[in-house]
Amino acid sequence: MKKRSLKLIAVPVALSFVAAACGSDDDGAAEDTPNTEVESEEPAEEEAPAEEEAEEEAPAEEDTPPPVVVERTGDEIIVTGPERDESEAGALQQVLGAWGDENGVEVTYLGDADWEANINVQVEGGNPPDISIFPQPGKLADFARAGSIVPLADDAVAATTENWSEAFNSFANVDGVQYGVPVKADLKSLVWYQPARFEADGYTVPTTFDEFTALVDEITAAGGTKALCVGIESGQATGWTFTDWVEDMVLRQHGADVYDQWVNHEIPFNDPQIVESMQTVLDLFSEDNVYANSGTIAATAFQDNGQPLVDGDCYMHRQASFYSAFIPEGTAFADGSEGAVDVFYFPDINGDAPVLGAGTFASAFNDRPEVHELLAYMSSPDYAEARQVAQQELKGGGDALSGFLSAAIGQDPSVYQPLEQSFLDILASAEIVRFDASDLMPADVGAGSFWTEGTAAVNGDKTAQEAADAIEASWPS
Repeated sequence: MKKRSLKLIAVPVALSFVAAACGSDDDGAAEDTPNTEVESEEPAEEEAPAEEEAEEEAPAEEDTPPPVVVERTGDEIIVTGPERDESEAGALQQVLGAWGDENGVEVTYLGDADWEANINVQVEGGNPPDISIFPQPGKLADFARAGSIVPLADDAVAATTENWSEAFNSFANVDGVQYGVPVKADLKSLVWYQPARFEADGYTVPTTFDEFTALVDEITAAGGTKALCVGIESGQATGWTFTDWVEDMVLRQHGADVYDQWVNHEIPFNDPQIVESMQTVLDLFSEDNVYANSGTIAATAFQDNGQPLVDGDCYMHRQASFYSAFIPEGTAFADGSEGAVDVFYFPDINGDAPVLGAGTFASAFNDRPEVHELLAYMSSPDYAEARQVAQQELKGGGDALSGFLSAAIGQDPSVYQPLEQSFLDILASAEIVRFDASDLMPADVGAGSFWTEGTAAVNGDKTAQEAADAIEASWPS
């Protein structure tokens, strides 16, 4: 879409990220390395919020497909990433392929169930893709410092500087050099639910965390339908959903300053405050409270909670804005109808309304001019609008939610559904926004021990203290 009579007014102009180490801290250099904090000012016509995530972290299929192999047939551009749902991967291929057609180059997107592990194998084997989409700035920083990815060409730097806020661009800036472009944003502090079921059973949306835990207790005491749907299985990334819960709890129980200290390793991972937040999550994850679609939380794929939610097997599912891509096709959203799904803000404790966010970033593994031209396009509002439209159509069109969200400056907000626009409103109104902590930590921790040790704790194999001790021991020196 070229015409923009409307500007994105739901996101604030001034967002500042205050110093937090992103990725490996072994060199001690952080003066140009981005931080976790976003301070919002008055909403204005253009700018970016602080996730998928994607966040976003890689979703997994129940039957894990074989590893993605990068094979070139000529001068094509190969793009890889963790997004592989039919609507996500399909939209990526459609939009990137259309750019390639216009520019005389074939572009192929390969979604990878085990992207976190396989991108390492591809790099070590000397056969990386041309571009990969990183859900973890910490991993991107590790690759940059190892020389595996290349700095952006000047035109790509200019494009992403124009199209995204300094705050968001900072997460792909390593030691003062821009290595990537933001391509997606996520809002994580959300709880999905069905308002009609709440009303029919006499429950109300909680506005404080105490009310949230009281509601969980009340639902559990009533027997029958479980309070929560939870699943943390995600292939090589199993455990990342647990880390999101912990991050939201650290923000709520101990505040933004402690959160920043935790990310920067200014306090150890096994600090009592962090252990408390881990234990709070484990207490909520009790068998009495949780419906696990595959029998246990660790065996239940994270994307397999949408169907149980709409089927009435649970009342609530805490997950990011992108999760609409995993709600069953045909489900109504926030229209007041019976069976419609809506969201509420994951309640706070101290009245400061903190928000957990995330995003993904595209980086290049070589200096081919067309590769950097594609990265410049991927940073643009044209790309954001085209992907939103394509992904929404692949989700069924009409009132369907796409699961995609962007903070690119100047995009037309009318391409988003009302509920999706409300996600941007939450980001805009939040006084405290923090980027996903595990995504900012060194990859050995944030995409390693935090996942594996967290899974061990969820399985009951370790206590919260034991898991935190093991994660602390794994932090790179």
